Amino acid sequence: MRHSLLELDAVLAVSRHRSFRAAAVDLGMSTTALSNSIAKLERQLGVRLFNRTTRSVSLTDAGRRFVDHIGPALSDIHGAMDIARSQQATPSGVLRINAFATAAREVLAPLLLAFLRRYPQVSIDLVTEGRLVDVVADGFDFGIRSRDLVPTDMIAIPVGPPRRNAVVASPAYLEAHGVPRTPGDLDRHACIAIRLPNGAPYRWHFEKDGRPLPVDVAGPITLDEPSLTRITMLEGLAIGYMMEADVREDIAAGRLVHLLADWMPQLAPLCLYYAGRKNPSAAFRALVDLARERANAG
Repeated sequence: MRHSLLELDAVLAVSRHRSFRAAAVDLGMSTTALSNSIAKLERQLGVRLFNRTTRSVSLTDAGRRFVDHIGPALSDIHGAMDIARSQQATPSGVLRINAFATAAREVLAPLLLAFLRRYPQVSIDLVTEGRLVDVVADGFDFGIRSRDLVPTDMIAIPVGPPRRNAVVASPAYLEAHGVPRTPGDLDRHACIAIRLPNGAPYRWHFEKDGRPLPVDVAGPITLDEPSLTRITMLEGLAIGYMMEADVREDIAAGRLVHLLADWMPQLAPLCLYYAGRKNPSAAFRALVDLARERANAG
């Protein structure tokens, strides 16, 4: 009885993530299809590979032995496939990339869309999320994060222009409530609080003469998505803090006003990062080459 590589990859993905949903995202398939694939394999083998509850997924003893045996073999098979792909003359296939949403917005047009126009036989699967992930363990080819968040064992290529955060508000808000001149003035203003992906509140960061000045703010609403912050600012409800790149057009058009610019520190550049590979595919090499080309041109 033969089993497909997809079924075996599915078992390894679920064992790695301990979640059918996360494994399905990793493999680019629906949770239902993944579950059906593993159930089919379990019927063919005559054993249960996973213990499933509403809260957790874990390997059975039989599943653990199965994974221990197929893991190295599948690694060898995928290695052989990588060697074959590395011989391609024309880049093709799928590249999986993980990024913060703000980072993805900054590099989408200048890097990723430019890459797709140059190599039409390649497709990109871009996953945006706030949490930090292990791009290798989670099955991604690349990550995009600020340089200070890139693991030290990864190869990183700077991409994109210099970056800063910005404090902004609508002209209507400032006319009604006045203009803050220093970060300390924010205590007297309604501010949009930011919630991090881990649930913790985010302190607005300022700097003067090289000295950091984090500030706790308060206001009528707490948000965790920059596009919602932008809408709230445009409605004139409160002052917001977000990536300058996300509101640059609004500032230029006069819809929002840039505040406290002298207090905003330069941020670490965005980087496309990846683990070294012995036999990268032609598509993989092409994206690395384009990123280096853009970095050298900048």
